[in-house]
Amino acid sequence: MTTPMKEIAPAWPNSGPTANPADDAATAERVRLILVDDDDDFREAASAELMDFGFDVTSFADGAAMLASIAEGKMAADVIVLDWGLPSLAGIDLLPRLRREGILLPVVFLTGRTSPSHENLAFDRGALDFVDKARGVPILAKRLRLIVESSKRPRELTVDETLHCGRLMLKPRVSRAFWDDTDVNLTLTEFNIVRLLASNIGHHVTYRAVYDCMHHVGFIAGSGEHGYRTNVRSSIKRIRNKFRLVDPSFDAIENYPSFGYRWGGSSASTS
Repeated sequence: MTTPMKEIAPAWPNSGPTANPADDAATAERVRLILVDDDDDFREAASAELMDFGFDVTSFADGAAMLASIAEGKMAADVIVLDWGLPSLAGIDLLPRLRREGILLPVVFLTGRTSPSHENLAFDRGALDFVDKARGVPILAKRLRLIVESSKRPRELTVDETLHCGRLMLKPRVSRAFWDDTDVNLTLTEFNIVRLLASNIGHHVTYRAVYDCMHHVGFIAGSGEHGYRTNVRSSIKRIRNKFRLVDPSFDAIENYPSFGYRWGGSSASTS
């Protein structure tokens, strides 16, 4: 069901005197957004405020209703915002369900659970952002626009193309990576990292570029100026381990300390 337009007091913290949603909405292309949150009051208030920021919001109280509506072809969207603590099927479990059913829209988690473990799990499952509800609608709106604009930019490959890089084969349409014709079982985020590295074979990709690939350009997380590097190292370690389950001698991801990574190694020659 689409949230009706009406006057609703914002459920989020005051965004401050500089926030003017009318300015953004008047100049930006409207974004189609699906919001799933089981708190009726919050969902209604957040939807109304997002509409002021130039979003056409379709809202649902649970994942089952959203999946049914999409399956029936009743709606289209540019991005999905999921609450973590949904009833019946938690948001973190709904995300892989979406992917299994071929719904590849960008997904952002909206939650009050801001622990590093929750954030890491969200990114491991393929979310593009993780936003604390306390940050307010203006921050959420800006992050959503960055994600949507990034997803619409031309990519190195079309979804119909297959990238061959030595023993590696990438299939963007299904976001799958194969090593010697064996599926490595990468998550969506891990696939995007491997694709970035393999598309720049022989050249180092910075920690920042890898991190932007994991989230979106300009996303900031982690402690300290370069705290995001810890998250990048953890992701690369998981990717290497998955490849080594297929091939214990895997050495294609090389590290340049304090700079980044590149796709190289003795097993990564191009074909």
